[in-house]
Amino acid sequence: MAVPLLDVNAQNLPLEAELEAAFRRVLRHGRFILGPEVASFEKAAAEMLGAKHALGVSSGTDALLLAFMALGLEPGDEVLCPSFTFFATAGTIARTGATPVFVDVCPVCFNLDVVDARRKITEKTKAIVPVHLFGQSADMDAVNALAEAHGLRVIEDGAQAIGATYRGKACGTMSDFGCYSFFPSKNLGGFGDGGLLVTNDDELADRATILRVHGGRPKYYHHLVGANFRFDTLQAAMLEVKLPHYADYTLKRQANAAYFTERLRELPGVVEADPAHCRCADTQSEWIEEEGATLILPIAYDHNEHIWNQYTLRVIGEGRRDALRDSLLAREIGCEIYYPVTMDQQPCFQSLPDASRQGCEVAHRLADEVLSIPIYPELNDAQKDEVISAIAEFVEAGVTEATHG
Repeated sequence: MAVPLLDVNAQNLPLEAELEAAFRRVLRHGRFILGPEVASFEKAAAEMLGAKHALGVSSGTDALLLAFMALGLEPGDEVLCPSFTFFATAGTIARTGATPVFVDVCPVCFNLDVVDARRKITEKTKAIVPVHLFGQSADMDAVNALAEAHGLRVIEDGAQAIGATYRGKACGTMSDFGCYSFFPSKNLGGFGDGGLLVTNDDELADRATILRVHGGRPKYYHHLVGANFRFDTLQAAMLEVKLPHYADYTLKRQANAAYFTERLRELPGVVEADPAHCRCADTQSEWIEEEGATLILPIAYDHNEHIWNQYTLRVIGEGRRDALRDSLLAREIGCEIYYPVTMDQQPCFQSLPDASRQGCEVAHRLADEVLSIPIYPELNDAQKDEVISAIAEFVEAGVTEATHG
């Protein structure tokens, strides 16, 4: 049985009549950029997240760039960001002229290692960007404490984590700015590019609003150099159709994650990640050896609500991750490596100072081990069982080879 990594039609087609009605409404009134549906969606999204201000923007990448511009980042500034993340996190820092300084990550939750971040602060450090990777919050208490101690701005990259929470607070609302993406593969997926920027700061919200339209207020009078970060009305209208269903999408992803964990942990050599080894790469290596772990399942911390944008395995042993990927793909089971190359290893960043690219050993290891399997809400039991069966076959073949090798 073929199982796609993601099936956007399985989610969108049941809403076809409502989506078509939204399209017709926008078609008829003709206000295609920042039309009334944008303001309506912004209000609904802000209420869902508990944020004071929400601005629809052209993409999740542009949400980050707009945040950095609103905070006045410039050449000579340094910004701490995880090395294990999607390119936009670091790329948008570089586009302001500031220098991304790459921080190692936790081997359990994959998020920024605050201990390593502290080591890399200099007099040039102006901001820190925690990424709530795969739908689980970073340690925001620790991040904010570090930022307060050193006078840093905090920008949350919640591209994969809209609706996720940390100790009851929505990811993206615990800092200067929160940034989200509505790329079709996201949990709240749109119909093209789109993003959202949120803040609880009136002054920052006003500045970002001006920068969103080329820095002009009133029209054609530019006191700031902004850019075109405007949100398409059609995207807002169609996303607002999906927004009331979002809590149900999250519950189904969480149920799918629980199903995978319950079944996969029964296999030999398969263990759940251990929070006791968060940010402790050396002790975790010892734990992996002691447990005889060949495959590590992801976990959700008790204080987090994980929304499972990805269900990401760690496959232990040289070459075994790629072997499992190839085995799944041979059975037409979708899977993906997020991410095969860390930010400090990217060719475009090799000209940065050595100090900004050092000490990311955990990130490098994860890049060799991680593999994400289907987790989207509309997976049925037969599809999930097919994924589990394929992984079990791979794991058991490895055990047989080890026993008789």
